[in-house]
Amino acid sequence: MSGAAPAEDSSKTTPPKPAAAPAKPKPAKPHAAAEKTKPAAPAQAAAPAAGDKTAPAAAAEQELPPLPPGKVERAEAVKRANAFFNASPVMTADFVQMGADGRRSEGKLYVQRAGRVRFEYAEPATLEVVSDGVQVMVRDRKMKTQDLYFINQTPLKFLMKEKIDLETDVKVLDVSSDDSGVIVSVEDKATFGGTSYLKLIFDPKTFKLKQWQITDPQGNQTLLSLFNIDQKRTPDPALFKIEQAAKAEKADKPEEKTEKTE
Repeated sequence: MSGAAPAEDSSKTTPPKPAAAPAKPKPAKPHAAAEKTKPAAPAQAAAPAAGDKTAPAAAAEQELPPLPPGKVERAEAVKRANAFFNASPVMTADFVQMGADGRRSEGKLYVQRAGRVRFEYAEPATLEVVSDGVQVMVRDRKMKTQDLYFINQTPLKFLMKEKIDLETDVKVLDVSSDDSGVIVSVEDKATFGGTSYLKLIFDPKTFKLKQWQITDPQGNQTLLSLFNIDQKRTPDPALFKIEQAAKAEKADKPEEKTEKTE
């Protein structure tokens, strides 16, 4: 989308409410990239390296001339947005997220459609948001919590579809342009907890996705900016694996030593 950095002490964070899941979904705040994330230090190599495979060549529809200056026509903007998303089933990018409370966090985004997405936050944040194609997991390694959601309850579910068409996947409310780029505003009434609003902001020259802003049903806004977008390298499939909570918790616990009694 997740939809995707709150404030407060980094030790007191609750897992963001993202995008979706098969087990009893808990009230989720729309965000693939959690709404409540801990501050992050400069993005680092904490994220696993992407695979060496390359994705199919970009679709011909991406080969569109730059938009002329001035007013942007709705149909043309939506067409170019769809062309960007459908140019390749894979994408990796660095991101910077500003949460509803103004907190800043950084990390790495991995996408492999259909269905697989991973938001990996750089330290000191302890969050992981992963979709394996069936469900979305929000895990806080420090708090040892792991929540699951249905994919179709998340505001960024369209990002996970094999073929993306904004006109049918969501309701396009408006298309506008300003100094930040071309903005496609959409509404999604199917997210958990109510209606979510999403602004997709594209570079006016290349029409690459620069940012998205999600407003959840409670009115909380999260802005996520993308950098170094790569639509050629295929991410390692292991990045989209969701561990069972028990295994994950065990992995985080220090090994206990037992003393021998004479």
